[in-house]
Amino acid sequence: MLGRAANGVFWMSRYLERAENTARLIDVGFHLALTRGSRQSQDEEWKSVLTTTGLLDDYCAKHADFAGHQVFNYLLRDRDNPGSVLSMVENARTNARVVRTSLTNAVWETTNEGWMHLRDLLARPVRETNLGEVLTQIRRTGTLVRGAIEGTMLRNEVFNFSRIGTFIERADNTARILDVKYYVLLPSAAWVGSSLDNVQWDTLLRSVAGNRAYSWLNAGSMDPRGIARFLILDGQFPRSLIFSYEKIRSNMAGLAKQYGHEVPAHELLRDAGARLHQLTIEEIFEGGLHEFLQDFIGKTIEIGNAIAADYRFNA
Repeated sequence: MLGRAANGVFWMSRYLERAENTARLIDVGFHLALTRGSRQSQDEEWKSVLTTTGLLDDYCAKHADFAGHQVFNYLLRDRDNPGSVLSMVENARTNARVVRTSLTNAVWETTNEGWMHLRDLLARPVRETNLGEVLTQIRRTGTLVRGAIEGTMLRNEVFNFSRIGTFIERADNTARILDVKYYVLLPSAAWVGSSLDNVQWDTLLRSVAGNRAYSWLNAGSMDPRGIARFLILDGQFPRSLIFSYEKIRSNMAGLAKQYGHEVPAHELLRDAGARLHQLTIEEIFEGGLHEFLQDFIGKTIEIGNAIAADYRFNA
């Protein structure tokens, strides 16, 4: 299973998760930009979306402004952008095809059909009138593939590498969104920890599909520190940092059982997970939320690289 096959299922899952995360960011950016009173405020919202995806510099090298239709087409379908949703879903499909014999028919077919549908939808520039349809299809593709994996795959190394890829990507994405949005939504550093407009924080939660879950747990009360606790330390929420690390740990334990031994990445993950479990949100804020998130992102990248090195595939 090592080498090419591990690489294929790991990156298939990472690309699909990243594509879905990008779709959620575009959806939130679009709706939040509509509420902004000035063109400058709208531009700042789209700029924050590009910053979160890590594509701001590449976008600025090609475009002079942040017009909404220009930004979301760049993120969705620009062939010069290797981080576009179209490129990511195509890469997921390519990786799935490489390891097709290790996948069930259901997993391959949902991946392939999702790519074909998106290829057709993104063959022409996306307009505001059909943006919702495109974003829904991207999210649906990710959901269907995950459902096929959960419902039809043996709980073997293929399943474990796929899940590890998903949750490494998810942990990284949630941390980046929280890091960027926390400061973008605050008018100044003096407002950190203060009460903010509910609509702004609702958009942050929507970007990680967490608005309904947070509302259930907190009776609809919007509080910056409470939202940070929810996204970092709530083990019930499937996109929180601590939940993602627990799933990576569980699937790494599955690999150790299947192969009969642990690798150095196990110890790295244990240390990072133990530290996360010991922290309170008060300690995180006292040490600096931005500093904590930057350290977490760096540690997640390190863990991903270690797993790739230990199991001999591309990080």
